[in-house]
Amino acid sequence: MAIIQWYPGHMAKAIRQVEEKLKLVDIVFELVDARIPVSSRNPMIEDVIKDKPHLLILTKADLADPRETQKWLDYYKKNHEYAIALNSKEPSTENIILKKTQEILADRISSRAERGIKNSEIRSMCIGIPNVGKSTLLNHLVNKKVAITGDRPGVTKKQQWLKSRRGLYLLDTPGILWPKFEDQNVGNKLAFTGAIKDNLYANDDVVLFGLNIFIQKYREGLIERYHLNDEDLALDLPDLLLLITQKLGMRDDYDRASQRILLDARKGKLGRFTLDFVEELSELGDD
Repeated sequence: MAIIQWYPGHMAKAIRQVEEKLKLVDIVFELVDARIPVSSRNPMIEDVIKDKPHLLILTKADLADPRETQKWLDYYKKNHEYAIALNSKEPSTENIILKKTQEILADRISSRAERGIKNSEIRSMCIGIPNVGKSTLLNHLVNKKVAITGDRPGVTKKQQWLKSRRGLYLLDTPGILWPKFEDQNVGNKLAFTGAIKDNLYANDDVVLFGLNIFIQKYREGLIERYHLNDEDLALDLPDLLLLITQKLGMRDDYDRASQRILLDARKGKLGRFTLDFVEELSELGDD
């Protein structure tokens, strides 16, 4: 299996810019994919933001397994970490973010009010890995298309200040991956959910990895989408991929079928799923 890796030059530059701009903001919004809340957290970010007030936002919650998402929110609360899960396109999104932000910055807001500063602006920085939904969230918050969106990584290339409808200032930043994945399972999860450019890994390797998890956790999605049965799911994974390829009418073109499976999963056609599990934290590299 090929090693998955991607760290374009603009990402190294983005880390330096984040460090420079951090002093200008009151709070950092760290966006992660609710389907892979551990695997989509850049370990470099924690080192950069240090003690800056911080809100973890689990995006794409509408695509994630809601039971697992709740387990993660419970876990973060237990560990005294502020976290919310949302579908960025929902009307309530800005209220949810503002309410939690005001809770986190309550002492600072109170201190400003005592000095006669009322309704002071809040400046935030949005940070996260590629294709985690930053641009979608920002466009919703400002109610117009000011951040470039795309269902592929590496769309945002520069930083820009935006202002939400309710006066929240937001600094958009490019998606930032880290130079080396110590665990290739992390690379596979990032590839499966679309955080890494498709031409940088073997589609079938990533799909075989995903199929293994779906068979264990979300087999009904495979059965319904590809007209399979439990006996089919007992096949060796390469044989199962070839069977799905044939059922898709692609003969033996398993690479093309792999692309279809990845697209189906990312668009929610296999049902809602999560690939990181609280119960497996030790395996996911948690201390």
